[in-house]
Amino acid sequence: MRLSAVNGSGVGIRPYCCTLYMGPHNMPITPSPDPEWKKGSAELLVLSLLEDQPRHGYDISKLIQIRSGGALRFHVTSLYPLLHRLEKQGWIDGVWVEKAEQRRRRYYKLTAQGRKELRSKQKSWKDFVAVIGRITGMEHA
Repeated sequence: MRLSAVNGSGVGIRPYCCTLYMGPHNMPITPSPDPEWKKGSAELLVLSLLEDQPRHGYDISKLIQIRSGGALRFHVTSLYPLLHRLEKQGWIDGVWVEKAEQRRRRYYKLTAQGRKELRSKQKSWKDFVAVIGRITGMEHA
C-alpha cells in the first residue's frame, strides 16, 4: 500500500510505504469466513469430497480443514447430522466397514441422485459467485 504524507499547504512531503502485519514471522494467516457461508456451503463441500471416492466422517472433516488451510472446521456435532440428512435425502449411501485392529467406521458414497444434486449445487455456487463479482466489481470471489 503506498501512501503519501501531505503538509498543511496540501503539498506532498514524500512517499512512504506501509507493510501489513500478517502474524508471527510474517506468515500469512488464513482468515475464517463468515459462519453463515459455511452453513450455506456445507452440503456442497461434503458432496464434492464424496465425488471421487467413499469416505468416512472423520476423513471428510479432516479434508475440509486441510484443504481450507484451517479456515473451515466441521465438528462431529454438526457433520454427522449433516451426513445423516444427506443419506435420508438419498444423496449419499452409508455402509459400516470393519477392519482388523480398527474400530468400525461408516463410509459414505455419492448416489446417482447425489451426483445430480452436486452438479446443481456447483452450478448454483458458480452463478452466485459470478453475481457477487459483478456487483462488487471483483473478478474472482
